[in-house]
Amino acid sequence: MIGGLVAMTLDRSILGQLGQGRRAVVVTGTNGKSTTTRMTAAALATLGPVATNAEGANMDAGLVAALAAAPDATLAALEVDEMHVPHVSDAVSPSVIVLLNLSRDQLDRVGEINHIERTLRAGLARHPAAVVVANCDDVLMTSAAYDSPHVVWVAAGGGWASDSVSCPRSGEVIVREGAHWYSTGIDFQRPNPDWWFDDTHIHGPGGLSLPMALTLPGTVNRGNATQAVAAAVTLGADPAAAVAAVSAVDEVAGRYRTVPVGSAHTARILLAKNPAGWQEALSMVDRDAAGVVISVNGQVPDGEDLSWLWDVKFEHFESVPVVAAGERGTDLAVRLGYAGVGHTLVHDTMAAIRSCPPGHVEVLANYTAFLQLNRALG
Repeated sequence: MIGGLVAMTLDRSILGQLGQGRRAVVVTGTNGKSTTTRMTAAALATLGPVATNAEGANMDAGLVAALAAAPDATLAALEVDEMHVPHVSDAVSPSVIVLLNLSRDQLDRVGEINHIERTLRAGLARHPAAVVVANCDDVLMTSAAYDSPHVVWVAAGGGWASDSVSCPRSGEVIVREGAHWYSTGIDFQRPNPDWWFDDTHIHGPGGLSLPMALTLPGTVNRGNATQAVAAAVTLGADPAAAVAAVSAVDEVAGRYRTVPVGSAHTARILLAKNPAGWQEALSMVDRDAAGVVISVNGQVPDGEDLSWLWDVKFEHFESVPVVAAGERGTDLAVRLGYAGVGHTLVHDTMAAIRSCPPGHVEVLANYTAFLQLNRALG
């Protein structure tokens, strides 16, 4: 971010200047921003050079640095923090805005999600020419996009529904019937998707159906890939080339990579930052691994209030040794105890990995614990 901070100090309008003349895709949501942005950049690269903030610095300084680093790129794939989307869109006038999901994040740092939804909705209203690629399985993102004149609806999945039990527009109950949902208060319901996916294929407009075999794990990443492909195709990418490009993505700023730890272990590193993200990350864990290390810190970027740990379902680890780690490993150990998960407590994450039986270890870490681990591994 340092280059962006210096540039913004010299000229507060620099973001708008750097965004001129580019066709930009803005990607936002509580979870999956970095992964979807990485996939979108890969898909857009089939059309030409792309400017992108690949390391996930998703506020103004990071965006300025990313755009300044690629002055000749006429395309941009930009991960943007949810609360920054309105003024970033005012500056760069994106061609496409991708709305992934909205769920509760660290309340002591971020704020209430209904306020975020209203802020996004108001921001989108100022850019009626933009195509909005929105997840119709997410009630809050559907509400944000519902009034926009150009929406591409994607059934990208919505496994976490605990933060959208009431309608963001009327306050009445949201009723769920299988994949469909609707509000009991007003005419507000799940739109019919233009794009969707299954276990083997991605499906799109006009009967499009292409095989999609991703390198990245998890159903959630199939949803991320589908939104990335939809965004790239909106800007003119060939669907088959876009699918091939997103399928080849195998690492996102250190996430999902498998690395050796000493001579006795390999470790796959997963990042999770809030209850919805933890639910998805836990679903990716290899239950046949030699061990699982869960590392939790409570610094400002993580949220200093860790009460959200009690909303995460840590049960069902009967067959694999679990180690609680991180600066707030004791808090996690208490939660695991109440979940009935047998575990040990080793605060240092590297030492926790080495404490597991020889073999492959799955490591789940929240934000600063993830960064600390990557520095230790690097």
